[in-house]
Amino acid sequence: MREQKDNKRTAVSSEMLMGTAPFMQIMFKMGIPAMIAQLINIIYNIVDRIYIGHMEGDGSLALTGVGVTLPVLIIVSAFSAFAGSGGAPLAAIALGRGERRRAQEILGNVFLMLLVFSVVLTVLFQVIKEPVLYLFGASDATIPYAMKYLTIYLWGTVVVQLALGLNPFISAQGKTGIAMISVMLGAGLNILLDPVFIFGLNLGVEGAAIATVISQFCSALFVVGFLLSEHSSIRIKKEYLKLSMETVGRIAALGVSPFIMQSTECMISVVFNSNLQKYGGDLYVGSLVILQSIMQLILTPISGFNQGVQPIISYNYGAGDKARVKGLMKRLMIINVTFSAAMTALVMVLPGMFAKIFTPDTLLIELVKEVLPIFVAGCLVFGVQMSSQTTFLGLGQAKISLFMALLRKVILLIPLAVIFPRIFGVMGIYWAEPIADALAATICGTTLFLRIGKILNKEEG
Repeated sequence: MREQKDNKRTAVSSEMLMGTAPFMQIMFKMGIPAMIAQLINIIYNIVDRIYIGHMEGDGSLALTGVGVTLPVLIIVSAFSAFAGSGGAPLAAIALGRGERRRAQEILGNVFLMLLVFSVVLTVLFQVIKEPVLYLFGASDATIPYAMKYLTIYLWGTVVVQLALGLNPFISAQGKTGIAMISVMLGAGLNILLDPVFIFGLNLGVEGAAIATVISQFCSALFVVGFLLSEHSSIRIKKEYLKLSMETVGRIAALGVSPFIMQSTECMISVVFNSNLQKYGGDLYVGSLVILQSIMQLILTPISGFNQGVQPIISYNYGAGDKARVKGLMKRLMIINVTFSAAMTALVMVLPGMFAKIFTPDTLLIELVKEVLPIFVAGCLVFGVQMSSQTTFLGLGQAKISLFMALLRKVILLIPLAVIFPRIFGVMGIYWAEPIADALAATICGTTLFLRIGKILNKEEG
């Protein structure tokens, strides 16, 4: 009994720190573990591609084949974000208001939503995967690798959904260190298993998929286990495993923003891959796999840090502490802009070094060296957009979050990626990315400046 009381006291104290600890202390306490977790998570995805790209004989084709499965993988993770990233801010706001029962109701609804999504996505994509992969840029030469990888990955959809979708509820309690461990567990295991299955057992791309599913299973087991335990201040309980249309509606209203942010990556991959195939060929499609991997190295640490800080904004907003919300927002902007600019500058200065990490193919390396500085240039100001989106998501502003999610990719990038190659040829595709990024950062920053005061004053009133 005493141990249970100690666990509950510790859980509550983690929440209280979000409302009392000094700004930089609590931001780094929660942001750094989340950043490390996301960075390791993306590293293990990139390690997959590095191992596959260095497979003897057909590494380049295999890399391109696995690359065209990325839109499907993005859709799967987008549905986990729809439920998890839509529900977790609401749970954090409820905790800030002292409404623990409400937070647990939200968690229960998200858990059931993730199970439903898992069944639907698995069945749907197993049935339509081949025509979808051709649509996403596969050729006759790369389709065998894409089919092998995706078939196995899809059978692990349920564990991917639970691992990714429930993790934000650990961070919502102020326990980003625990959330980090869950991600590190899956990522570390995948990095260890990749060479065993790909090379040791000679399973190639199928081995990479098997390693990923096993790793995500272990991560999901850890997350669910924690949320069932006394160590969690909000828990998965039988009495809360009931779908409420009102609760699902609120989760969906906020979750549509992170869903669009992720799922539109699928649309971008379709547009980019199909146009690169049309105007360039397999070599150019292969370059996109490397470009997107390097861009993820730049953006993922920022995204992870913001995921860690966002519950602090939500908690203090729920508690009605306007001054603290403003202080968090300003510091978050400075950190994001500084980091994104520094990382992007490094990549632009050393494109060849980064290209060689992924492939020994001389032609592919030379192409990446040429286009990488162009492709990532817009990331110099990405911190402005990320800060704006995180702030509005943390404040539960569904409409503005939705607009910002649509802006960069749907409203700007996709049309530019369709129009530019018709005018400028294949290089127009690469130029579409930085132009869209710069415009989005400008619009998001301006919206934040104009709207934040009105939102906070309205809440105060």
